[in-house]
Amino acid sequence: MPPNTSSLTIPSEPDHHRNHESTPMEMTMKKPKKWYEFETKIKWGNTIFIVILHCLCFYYAITFPYRQHPFLFFWGYLMGELGGIGITAGAHRLWAHRSYKAKLPLRIILAILFYSAGMNKMYYWVRDHRTHHKYTDTEADPHDSTRGFWFSHVGWLMMKKKNIVRERGRQIDMTDILQDPVIQFFDKYYIIIAPLLFIFFPIFIPVYFFNQSLKYTIISQLFVRYPCILNATWSVNSFAHLFGYHTYDKNIRPTENIWVSFFAAGEGWHNYHHVFPWDYRAAEFKGFFFNLTSLLIDLFAKIGWAYDLKQVEPEQIRKVVEQKGDGTHLSYKK
Repeated sequence: MPPNTSSLTIPSEPDHHRNHESTPMEMTMKKPKKWYEFETKIKWGNTIFIVILHCLCFYYAITFPYRQHPFLFFWGYLMGELGGIGITAGAHRLWAHRSYKAKLPLRIILAILFYSAGMNKMYYWVRDHRTHHKYTDTEADPHDSTRGFWFSHVGWLMMKKKNIVRERGRQIDMTDILQDPVIQFFDKYYIIIAPLLFIFFPIFIPVYFFNQSLKYTIISQLFVRYPCILNATWSVNSFAHLFGYHTYDKNIRPTENIWVSFFAAGEGWHNYHHVFPWDYRAAEFKGFFFNLTSLLIDLFAKIGWAYDLKQVEPEQIRKVVEQKGDGTHLSYKK
């Protein structure tokens, strides 16, 4: 799940907004920041929303009557998985990296699933992710992991972007996204489509068709399912940049993290992904539990809805592992 993610339904700041650029003289006159001061201003709306959401999630995850409402537990898990696939197979591997092509029915399905996860507009998600890959773990990276676990996980959504992040983001080529009719339709009517897919239908279906409790359906969908999706997505930016093996390139921060892969449908093989970002598998290997996204793309390829799947040749992988890997690749254990 990739990974990145402007993951809140709270709209990002407009692209045309520019912060004041400091002159060299101003920079030399600035006082050094104290330990409690931040590099950029706090986005209090986002911060309060995130804190309250996670407090509610913690409370309801403990007190939810799972035995009395097993269907809602299943429904929440299903909606979480489907939304996650919209992020990993759609926003990440299809639109952000163009690692494969998809016919119109699949593109519509993936867009629906993406917006059911409560994400920001697709344009912003793709732009920030492409910026992340081009300037990984530098000042221009929206969720630069060198600023610490907390910042790369969620702090970057609580603070205004640095000027350099905004500037580099504006330079990212987004022509393909602007010319994609599916994305343009969903983004244009975001204010209508997003609440319907993220809130209304996930609550309406179990209540109307399965006679489930309205109260506990709302709790399971908004205060449990949603924070879980957010943290699974954010974990790619934090855990998978700070903890794990550097199997393919020991000189970069992204890692191979099996637990992130489990919770994020295969997005935790992040060292491989940053070395070979065009590979539709986002990993060297596939598997139901640790790379579900790849298996689903393969399934759609069998019916012709996914095609031109890009994949790295084994020989190229072997050379990279031998030259740059940290020695943890399976080939060293034979």
